[in-house]
Amino acid sequence: MTRSEFEHIAAQLRQRVLKVGLDFFGNKEDAEDAAQETMVQLWRYLEHIDAGRNVEVLAVRVAKNCCVSMYRKSSHRDSNFVRPLDNVTKEPSPCYNSPEAQLEAQDTQRLLSEAMALLKLRERELFEMRQIEGLSTDEVAERTGIPKPSIIAMVSAARKKVFTELKRRMKQ
Repeated sequence: MTRSEFEHIAAQLRQRVLKVGLDFFGNKEDAEDAAQETMVQLWRYLEHIDAGRNVEVLAVRVAKNCCVSMYRKSSHRDSNFVRPLDNVTKEPSPCYNSPEAQLEAQDTQRLLSEAMALLKLRERELFEMRQIEGLSTDEVAERTGIPKPSIIAMVSAARKKVFTELKRRMKQ
């Protein structure tokens, strides 16, 4: 996909991914953050996006993944924020307005987990530290003893593998 093609559909995509964020979080502030992160990720991988495919489906998938990542990094995790279906007898969390949203979140998590399972052990470890735990490259280097340029390269390769696998699975 070219930059001009993306710019042409960006406003429409942003509205769609904003709705995903609103459905997930239940508040506009977090939804805006998720939409912004989604658009940045789509822009970064622009050359890998096939314009002939339904780009909206990809955007929704990326938005769901961003929401899950943001949730994991958030302080809500330690409060009374309930993950979907952890305990069906509890009152549902405000971030999951409907059974469909719960199922979509579970599906997204499953796809992400399956894609990450294809990574080599070290790649996965570094990917999780950077993407899920939200550690900086310096913090990862301190924990692992791996030089920062190596971490950057391995995390980048892991991201590409995960993105490629997610893209492949969405085409199925």
